[in-house]
Amino acid sequence: MAADRQRALHPHLGFRLALMAWSPSASAARPSERDFGATLGALPWGLVLLLVSVACIGTAALFSATYTNPQEAALPARHAVRFGMALVLLLVIGLVPIGVWLKAAWPAYFVTLAMLLGVELFGVSGGGAQRWLPLGPVNVQPSEFMKLALTLALARYYHNNLTNQSGRLFIHLPPLLMILVPAALIFKQPDFGTTLALFAAGGVLIYLAGLWYRVIAAVVIAALASAWPVYQFVLEPYQRERVDTFIAQLTGQAVNTLDDGYQIEQAKIAIGSGGMQGRGFMEGIQAQLDYIPEQHTDFILTVIAEEFGFLGATGLLMIWAVILVWGLIIAGRSVSVFGRFAAVGCVATVAFFILFNVAMVLGLVPVVGVPLPLVSYGGTVMFTTMACFGIIVSVHLGQKERLAAQGGI
Repeated sequence: MAADRQRALHPHLGFRLALMAWSPSASAARPSERDFGATLGALPWGLVLLLVSVACIGTAALFSATYTNPQEAALPARHAVRFGMALVLLLVIGLVPIGVWLKAAWPAYFVTLAMLLGVELFGVSGGGAQRWLPLGPVNVQPSEFMKLALTLALARYYHNNLTNQSGRLFIHLPPLLMILVPAALIFKQPDFGTTLALFAAGGVLIYLAGLWYRVIAAVVIAALASAWPVYQFVLEPYQRERVDTFIAQLTGQAVNTLDDGYQIEQAKIAIGSGGMQGRGFMEGIQAQLDYIPEQHTDFILTVIAEEFGFLGATGLLMIWAVILVWGLIIAGRSVSVFGRFAAVGCVATVAFFILFNVAMVLGLVPVVGVPLPLVSYGGTVMFTTMACFGIIVSVHLGQKERLAAQGGI
């Protein structure tokens, strides 16, 4: 029965079958049976090296974007140091047996949820948002922890409850509640980007678990129907301005390029001026003259596109594509539902940031402050990203672990 539960996945998911085709037939030693040296040798070092390469590209782009500004000249070095720390975090998380993460999933979720409630009651404000919780001498951002905690909790829930009847709606109601509660708290901070990330990763896992297509269609219709009330009564004024600017640009209406539309217009100019091969490293006009606000964070891709052209920007995205597919292959090789769902959820979280950032830079979605993982300056998303890949590495090392269902839900 337990084995049947672990093998049960979305019955009409085509790419799931493609993933499982990668599953090796030969048995592998359990991590507990390996010595430490063998465990290190079993790490997916190719995946790690690809992550290092992305961080190196980000460091170089940051150097080009900031070296003319004395106030920002130290950012590339800080970015490199933070990545070194995040790389250690990845290895530490990855070397922890996957069964430990299964047991820790619910405590991690509820502790993080309590921290989000603490932000609501005792949070520290900054930049017009209340997202940080003071813990002694430091302020932490629980919404970042929730991205990973939610993935692990959903993976554990479906590990315990997934059956061949997974298409039944009632099975998916608790996961929906698990997503809605933290998403509402994070949206109120406000942090629209992280809210979307929770829905993206959580929605992928619910879909994987076998949610009927007609239910998905009903949810999409309900979301579209609620768009206007949300815009009118839920969004903050500055958020409505961003949506108005986005719609105006899509429909070809005139926008104030000195205000709301300035950032996107300058980003398009930078991307267009890069052409196919780019102007050359440290030769970007938009980057060197600081025409693009926040070019070292959310709009770092414009620096790469201007200096290395379409080929350079596409090359970076192709590296990310290989990394994400590698993560999906690891998910498909896991024999446990928890391993599969945890790895896919982590891939979905990182993929959301990449896709949304690219779409934002191109003007295809409103600007909501979503950075490009490992490339944009900022330690929060970097550590979240590397923690996600730490879980993926843990799934890789424990891919042959047949995890028993845990007590509770």
